[in-house]
Amino acid sequence: MPLTGEYVPSTMDWVREQVDTYEATNGREASTLRETGIPIIVVTTKGATSGNLRKFALMRVEHEGEYALVASIGGAPQNPSWFHNLVAEPLCEIQDGPEPADYTTSIVDGDERLAWWERAVEVFPTYAQYAEKTDRTIPVFIARPN
Repeated sequence: MPLTGEYVPSTMDWVREQVDTYEATNGREASTLRETGIPIIVVTTKGATSGNLRKFALMRVEHEGEYALVASIGGAPQNPSWFHNLVAEPLCEIQDGPEPADYTTSIVDGDERLAWWERAVEVFPTYAQYAEKTDRTIPVFIARPN
C-alpha cells in the first residue's frame, strides 16, 4: 500500500533540490551523492509525529533486491529524524530509477547487520569513519519489497 499524506520538502536546500531533480528526471539526474559519483536512492517515509511525507537521498546499497538504509547522519551522536519515522512506521517507498516501489523495513543486528554494514562500507567507505566518530552503533535498516 503506498504511503499517503502531505509531502513536506526538506528544510535543507541541497536535499530538497536533489530529491526534486531526481524525481523530475525519473532518476536520470541528481542520481549520485554530489560530485562523488556514488549512486543514491530516494526514500519516502511518513513522519512519526506529523504524519507528513518526508523524502531524502541515501547511498544506494542494494543486494538481491533489498536495500540497506544506514542511519549514519555523518557520525552524529543522535540518529537522523528519518530513523524515528521508520521505527514508528516501517513502510517506505524507495525510488531507484524511474518509479518508486513499496518496501517494509526492519532494523538488523548480529551477523545480518555485519553483512549489510560491510556492503555499505564497500559502497561508501566514509561510513567506517562515521562509525569511529560516534559512540552509538549506527543502525542499519533493511528494506524488503512488499
